[in-house]
Amino acid sequence: MKIEHVAIDVQDLEKARAFFLRYFDGASNEGYHNPKTGLRTYFISFQGGTRLELMARPDVKDRPRSLLERGYAHLAFSLGSREAVDSLTRRLREDGYRVISGPRTTGDGYYESCVEGVEGNLIELTV
Repeated sequence: MKIEHVAIDVQDLEKARAFFLRYFDGASNEGYHNPKTGLRTYFISFQGGTRLELMARPDVKDRPRSLLERGYAHLAFSLGSREAVDSLTRRLREDGYRVISGPRTTGDGYYESCVEGVEGNLIELTV
């Protein structure tokens, strides 16, 4: 069994799509639109077969967010090397994204950083 995909509901679908294509070399489908509900989606595919569904629907309401809350915590991308983690962390910081932690070696031995990506979604960069 494998996880087929993970979905994130976003406010700005095009901005979210551009983020994952630009920084994580994703490939996008042409998108889907349901004119009845207003739902629009893109599936972003990554190397290795992982997929992310980005969803936007006009009737979805925002809720207050906190870095420390139950439920979705972060998406983790394995970049293959410490140098790649350092490089992408630096690039995201220079492009105005907030680095929450790292790059660092965690107590359980992972080399990682955590960045607040598009619309405040946390992205973990690891080897």
